[in-house]
Amino acid sequence: QVQLVESGGGLVQAGGSLRLSCAASGGTSAGIYYMAWFRQAPGKEREFVASINWDGDRTGYGDSVKDRFTISRENRRKTVYLQMRELKVEDTARYYCASGPSVTWTYWGQGTQVTVSS
Repeated sequence: QVQLVESGGGLVQAGGSLRLSCAASGGTSAGIYYMAWFRQAPGKEREFVASINWDGDRTGYGDSVKDRFTISRENRRKTVYLQMRELKVEDTARYYCASGPSVTWTYWGQGTQVTVSS
């Protein structure tokens, strides 16, 4: 079983930056072959933010964050990052890390809150 723990959330002003981290433990490499970030704001459905494969040479982004957010990973540390720039009030949400041997996302973290103030 893979355990995922997110960190790095907090309160930031609009236009600012924040970097989220998600550290994995347990399980095998297959469990973190693909890693991703999702987010969910109150009263809204969960939204795909970004994903990355094991080698880091394939990434994907949701339309609302493309060109502002960057996903990366350090396999040695079993950690995935989400660098968020030019943050907007509408980026306020709880951000969740997910992983799996495929993009069906077998494992989920508890999330970290990001709040962007105007």
